[in-house]
Amino acid sequence: MKIRAQALLFDNDGTLVSSLASVDRCWARWAEEYGITEEFGRVELHGRPAVEIVAELLPADVVPQALARIETLEVEDVPNDGVQVLPGTKDFLDSLPADRWAVVTSATRRLAEARLDAVGILPKTMVTADDITRGKPDPEPYLLAARELGVDPAHCVVFEDAPAGLAAGRAAGMTTVALTTTHQAHELDADLVVKDLSALSALVSDGGVEISVRR
Repeated sequence: MKIRAQALLFDNDGTLVSSLASVDRCWARWAEEYGITEEFGRVELHGRPAVEIVAELLPADVVPQALARIETLEVEDVPNDGVQVLPGTKDFLDSLPADRWAVVTSATRRLAEARLDAVGILPKTMVTADDITRGKPDPEPYLLAARELGVDPAHCVVFEDAPAGLAAGRAAGMTTVALTTTHQAHELDADLVVKDLSALSALVSDGGVEISVRR
């Protein structure tokens, strides 16, 4: 299977890098600090902006301080093996021109930059939780990234590991590629499902980018 695109849009956590251990560690500590471990255990965590998770769990007057606390915990955890680059990420991104791809993450800009800096990934364009009013599965983050790259959404490909992110890509009218780095294949509704970016190659030409599954 080959996919042709003008721009490639990547989720970060679970797509380019793995931060699962850090996320679990920091959020568990955060929930314990706020005395909501039982309630926290029932919340869908992955692929959602922290502000939505915190607002779901705590009274409105506590949310700003609680948001600042989880961001600090996660940023401070980055040097403690808090992030590792996933297989194929560096080679795939290195094959792309800087103006043909963007990172679209549910993390705050401060946290996203800390994690990406730790593994040497420096996107020219990045959309974070700080840039939007509605997070994934709403299409707003991906539509904003397409606009910043100057590309029609129909000519964009979204790379995601989470159902919420894939739903956002579909709602934006984009082609979707799912990575089975955090979910099983049957849980992921996408145009193409692969294990990680090492399964793909990209051929760049004046007409765009052709993405192929490696044989």
